Amino acid sequence: MRITRRLMLAGGIAAGALPRRLLATTLVTGDIRLDTLSDGHVVQPVSFVFDGMTEAEFAAIAARHGLGGLQADLTPPCNLTLLRDGTNTVLFDAGAGPAYIPSTGRLSETLDALGLSPEAITHVVFTHGHPDHLWGVLDDFGEPVFPNAVHLMGEAEHAFWTDPATLETIGPARQAHAAGAARRLAALTVETFGDGDEPVPGVVAVATPGHTPGHMAFRVGAALVAGDSIANHHVVFDRPDWPLPMDHDPARAATTRTALFDTIAAEDLMLVGFHLPGGGIGRVVPGADGARWRFVPEAG
Repeated sequence: MRITRRLMLAGGIAAGALPRRLLATTLVTGDIRLDTLSDGHVVQPVSFVFDGMTEAEFAAIAARHGLGGLQADLTPPCNLTLLRDGTNTVLFDAGAGPAYIPSTGRLSETLDALGLSPEAITHVVFTHGHPDHLWGVLDDFGEPVFPNAVHLMGEAEHAFWTDPATLETIGPARQAHAAGAARRLAALTVETFGDGDEPVPGVVAVATPGHTPGHMAFRVGAALVAGDSIANHHVVFDRPDWPLPMDHDPARAATTRTALFDTIAAEDLMLVGFHLPGGGIGRVVPGADGARWRFVPEAG
């Protein structure tokens, strides 16, 4: 496994139009190349991650990571993963598209900068059904953005978002997410898979429930494409057991996260994270000063 050069593909896009990296990091594992592609960034209130912590607990993590106060917003990147093996061109997740928030939906610009058309994508494999991962599959006219792609989602995740009861049980704050996911999945032909299956050759699904009921991560050679099972580089590395308010089932997500970190460390896996900094590809190393782990981006 090797990490190749850090790439900055902003040519042809006006300065300031896309303030974050388009193509940040390239990882080669065996015969497979993984690139992380920017779809912009989300904006989260600090309470989305830190709610329930004591002032002292928050202060310790904020000091380690250079965070502002409790009134500040977090702006984690959205790093989609592109896999190319010489036969298949696979996107893990589809980004947010035009209907979510203004700071997301930049994938088309990134693909243009890479010289890759949406028609070239052979598979779209979803980690889960949240807007910043799913809503980019349809364009403004409700047509599939990736017309030649096979769309794949974990069976339990697909069942959750397509169940009419989810709209009533998910809670008022997330009802728009449920309605948006159901509409988009209904417009697609989606193949489903289970834990341990290979939705694409060389890609092994790993059930990682908690952030959503059927969330999936993926083993690709010596790398783990983690989606939102490891979704924040502050709390989840310092305190993997901390129940995050952003998770559908915070306790289960914390158990999943803790086990994933143990596996990553034991097997020396590269971590590819959707919302992690520096392009999202990096190493997990032991932390210090009270932190359990630390994320070290390969892109620097």
